[in-house]
Amino acid sequence: MLELLDYPFMQRALLAALLIGVAAPAVGIYLVQRRQALMGDGIGHVALTGVALGFLLDTSPVWMAVAVSSLGAVAMELLRSWGRARGDIALAMLFYGGMAGGVMIINLAPGGSTANLTSYLWGSVTTVSPSDITAITFLSGFVLLICLGLRRQLFAVCQDEEFARVTGLPVRTLNLLLAVTAAATVTVAMRVVGLLLVSALMVIPVVAAQQATRGFAMTLALSVAIGVLVSVSGTVTSYYVDVPPGATIVLIALGLFLLISALALPLARRRARRAAPVAPAVAKADPAVRS
Repeated sequence: MLELLDYPFMQRALLAALLIGVAAPAVGIYLVQRRQALMGDGIGHVALTGVALGFLLDTSPVWMAVAVSSLGAVAMELLRSWGRARGDIALAMLFYGGMAGGVMIINLAPGGSTANLTSYLWGSVTTVSPSDITAITFLSGFVLLICLGLRRQLFAVCQDEEFARVTGLPVRTLNLLLAVTAAATVTVAMRVVGLLLVSALMVIPVVAAQQATRGFAMTLALSVAIGVLVSVSGTVTSYYVDVPPGATIVLIALGLFLLISALALPLARRRARRAAPVAPAVAKADPAVRS
């Protein structure tokens, strides 16, 4: 089974999958907490414009996608915070504008074709280059530095912006920083998972971890472990079965979510049964409750 490590392209793909598995849930936990689970999809569509610009300008599509998706994420966050457009409207503008811009620009590029975008849309283990690994490593480090180093501040802002503002936290700065971090995560993951599926890797491991854990730290740790497991196993499976890596990773993540949910259901029922007698007991002890 380890013969796949004899191939340099698989070594790069597995390293990229490992880094993506760590970074995506690390930022995804904040997006889930803010009920912005689809933000990754919107940023992914904007990153498509960046990839197309990279082809048009004959420069690195990865770094161009970082720049364009960061600008798009910041614009969406500013629209949301200023109240001039609801979050869902801003997200819709990212979806449609990013996709249309990417398709238009790639057709303007010399010899351009939407076929050039396929590996970025759906991911491809065979196209992860050494320069991609350098970019993925740098961006993953940035994502983890922000998500772990500022976890207390980001948690406070995502939990209650008004309370965080009263305590003196720079709420707008933290929101913009989280948006840029999400954009970097999308760009990190697009080479293996694909732009159209990257949001799933940011959300599903977190939601799966929430079924079995209580508390932010435990949920973060388990979601990262799930992210690494599904990313690496999906990449290995795609090599042996010859199937798209992005779709494989997402389907494995969904299957693991269903499994964890099924195993956690009896535990949730036991907790509910333990909590149920509390109300009758209180009512019996306090006559005022019965009345």
